[in-house]
Amino acid sequence: MAKSIKPTGTRKPPLPGEDHAPVEAWISSSMPRLQPVLRHLDAQIRQSLPGVGYAVKWKKAYYGLPGLGWVIELAAYDVSANVVFFAGARFDPPPPLGEGSRYVKLHSLEEAQAAEMAAWIEQAGRHPGWAW
Repeated sequence: MAKSIKPTGTRKPPLPGEDHAPVEAWISSSMPRLQPVLRHLDAQIRQSLPGVGYAVKWKKAYYGLPGLGWVIELAAYDVSANVVFFAGARFDPPPPLGEGSRYVKLHSLEEAQAAEMAAWIEQAGRHPGWAW
């Protein structure tokens, strides 16, 4: 098994929650125009990664898998939703932004529905991320 990615800082990873309710509350508290984007991404992640675990920490949502750790982070800002793939540098093709952890900035539901997003989410389920 490939080595898990370690964060560069001293932050401790979030602990997986018992249910999806904290993520739902986080989405509802985000900017109204980004909520459809976040809801779509959340549904796509849950559908593409069976057995996914959830957490909300540092005003971000985390998605992880047993044995792989946290593989995706969603962050909502004023003008974009950022999707971070902790092992994104290993993807084919990798998301366009970042270095080791690669990410993409989404401004619309249409961008979230793009085929490349679905492919990156699916690839996230095959690579070790940030160990929990």
